[in-house]
Amino acid sequence: MDIVVVTAIIASLFLIIGLCEPLAARLRLPFTVILALIGILIGVSATFFLQTELTDALNPVALAIINLPIRSNVFLYGFLPTLLFQATLGMNLRRMIDDWVPILFLAIVAVVVAMLSVGYALYWAIGAPLAACLLVGAIVSTTDPSAVVGIFRNIAAPRRLARIIEGESLLNDAAAIALFGLFMGFVTAGGAEPEILDALARFPVLIVGGATVGWALAQAAVRLIGMMGRHELAQITVSVALPYLAYLAAEQLAGASGVVAVVAAGLTLNLVGPGRMQPGAWSNLRDVWDLLAHWAGAMIFILAALLIPRLLDGITFLDVGLILVVAAAAILARAAIVFVMMPLLSLARLSPPVSRPYQAAILWGGLRGAVTLALALAVTESYLVSPEVKRMVGILATGFTLFTLIAQGSTLRSVIARLGLEKLSPLDAALANQVVAVALQSVREDVARTTENYGLTREIVRSEAKRFADRLDAAVEKAESGAKILDRDRVTLGLLAMAAAERELILERFRERVISIRLADRIIADADRLIELTRISGRMGYRQAAKRILAYGLGFRFAVLLHNRLWLSGLLARRAADRFERLLTQRLILRDLEGFIQRRIRRIHGRRVADILQELLNAREEDVERALEGQRLQYPGYAEEMERRFIRRTALRLEEGEYESLRDDGLIGAELHTSLLQRIQARRARLERRPELDVAVRRGDLVRRFPLFGDLDEKSLRRLNRALTTRFYAPGELIMRRNVTPRSVFFIASGAVEVSLAGYVDRLGSGEMFGQMSVLGRRTRRSEARAMTHCTIFVLADARFTRLFRRSRVVRKAVREAAAKRGFSLDFLDEEMKDRAETPPALEPPRASGSVSS
Repeated sequence: MDIVVVTAIIASLFLIIGLCEPLAARLRLPFTVILALIGILIGVSATFFLQTELTDALNPVALAIINLPIRSNVFLYGFLPTLLFQATLGMNLRRMIDDWVPILFLAIVAVVVAMLSVGYALYWAIGAPLAACLLVGAIVSTTDPSAVVGIFRNIAAPRRLARIIEGESLLNDAAAIALFGLFMGFVTAGGAEPEILDALARFPVLIVGGATVGWALAQAAVRLIGMMGRHELAQITVSVALPYLAYLAAEQLAGASGVVAVVAAGLTLNLVGPGRMQPGAWSNLRDVWDLLAHWAGAMIFILAALLIPRLLDGITFLDVGLILVVAAAAILARAAIVFVMMPLLSLARLSPPVSRPYQAAILWGGLRGAVTLALALAVTESYLVSPEVKRMVGILATGFTLFTLIAQGSTLRSVIARLGLEKLSPLDAALANQVVAVALQSVREDVARTTENYGLTREIVRSEAKRFADRLDAAVEKAESGAKILDRDRVTLGLLAMAAAERELILERFRERVISIRLADRIIADADRLIELTRISGRMGYRQAAKRILAYGLGFRFAVLLHNRLWLSGLLARRAADRFERLLTQRLILRDLEGFIQRRIRRIHGRRVADILQELLNAREEDVERALEGQRLQYPGYAEEMERRFIRRTALRLEEGEYESLRDDGLIGAELHTSLLQRIQARRARLERRPELDVAVRRGDLVRRFPLFGDLDEKSLRRLNRALTTRFYAPGELIMRRNVTPRSVFFIASGAVEVSLAGYVDRLGSGEMFGQMSVLGRRTRRSEARAMTHCTIFVLADARFTRLFRRSRVVRKAVREAAAKRGFSLDFLDEEMKDRAETPPALEPPRASGSVSS
């Protein structure tokens, strides 16, 4: 084939792709539908010009189009890894993890249900081999909900719902292609009827194997990217190689799912990559992948559409009937998932509640696309598949894809409109009015400052200022009216505005390099969760999200467990350092928000709402300060190092801004500016290497500072340090339970604890102990203890405390004072000393029986 003609055709396809996007927006149709229709039109036109006798002038072009080297491998090995990898990079992974149950359910269970529904419907309808029918089911089970996701974003659908559908669109391709490979093996093995349970049992192996390969290669790529430092183009180039290497390694070497490997590699890079690259480099990498995926997605659609006339060649009325059977079975299977299983997940609180209109939109938005056509093409190209199965797969898969694109895709937006999803809710409408009013206030201030330097006529400035003021007054009045908005909704609107401002402040500080690259995506994910829970549950949701930000997560507790039981302190040191850095950042952001309440919230929502928001903000600041104080008490030297590092990062940001100003003013040249920035980058890179935290040493220092252990010698202190276990508690969490046999005594390293006994409440602080009376008295606990703030508690086993009690005069004195304060009898203490007159053994290292509070 003439290379010039092929080059001209490919260039023309790119031109068509560029024109299709504005055309789709003008016609209000999904972009993929326009691409598919144009691709079909090109394919039909090429066939027509070859067969017509009207002219032969276009025959070379038509012949080149029909003979384009379009094979399934071009789609599966060339385009698909690009699409999947970019989708993973664009996901908010930390927020997606919160909804992993419904995402996996829709992506895997829904695909299996659709495959079985379509496969058995065909089996009962025409009696074809079951393996071939299930192969068709696997091919058509993967949905391409990009259209419905795009529309959901345009109509401001709940973020969590859009996120779940987006996660489904990513992972169901992997599940469907894995099932396709499974049943393709049965079909090419001579038509042996598969055992469904045995076949499905092999399915997890494909998934786990692919995920392992993708994760391992991504970890290697991340290490390589980190070694490349400031060589941004090299880092992006490594990322381009990663998905293809993962796909090939999984498929050809591990016998696993290449698609799953690509997804796992992309998710790993998404999670770890931002911490190994500069913010600008990571942003540019994302931009490059967005462009590559746009080209790949459009090209795969238009090239696959070119094949539709060829795949539908020889179609009959019976085939049309079977296509309708496939469509009915697929739609019914998706309806069962959407209308039956998703509500069950909502009842189990594993998925957000989905209203009927959104359920209908999800159902009708289950379009099939290029992946289905590529898999069908792979079957038609295989010489191991019988001609009958090739024809059945090609016609049914292609016909069903065409049905979804034309029947569903072209009507999806009108269905959305009929369901009323394009209309804003009263709360969202009020929020829109608020945004307009706030924006106009800022614009008025900026315009007033800017026009002073323009030298314009006073009359013109005064006239335009009055006109703008009238518009601003109308906007503020509209934002304040909202008769249908309740007071609690006004508070919710204010909280949403404040949470959105918090997110913007985080992004601004990240761009200024004040926030570490390592933690930026975690902090942004916290802000997203704050916005989402506030939208769902108002003030209560805001408080829950704020509390969760400060809570000790499962990862932290697992790190404590490793440290206490196995003496592996590396993970705990990293988690503790991360927590300190996040708390410092949180304090900075919250203090900046105080001005936002006074400048914005009070003007629109009034004094009452502003005061409520200020109280909530003050409570958050107090919680952060208490948590920071606990960190300082536990790791005093490290706290100073981290705060100094924070100041140095701020100084570097200000220094960089000063150099930018000098360059803009023409006082320094481009070469000198570049040299100065390189010095700043070197200093900033050194600051990115966070100082190491020695958890064991820091705890030892803190134990030595306890007044209770003041009379112990150095050897006993070291043994005591090994015997203590560390636990972390959030405010309100139960520390000590009543009516249980006492097994340990508790020492407060930081925070405050409330101990209650028969109506008597005692509040204890850092350096004090509790739980000792029931241990020494050998009786069931009658008191209960809860954390009042974020607490760090040292726990000592009962036997070791008894030895400590006998050894330490200071501990005995503290026990007696506490007993006298609470009105307890001291007789049992004297008996204790008589019963255990023998010399106690030295404190021993802890047994492997420590636990971490839940």
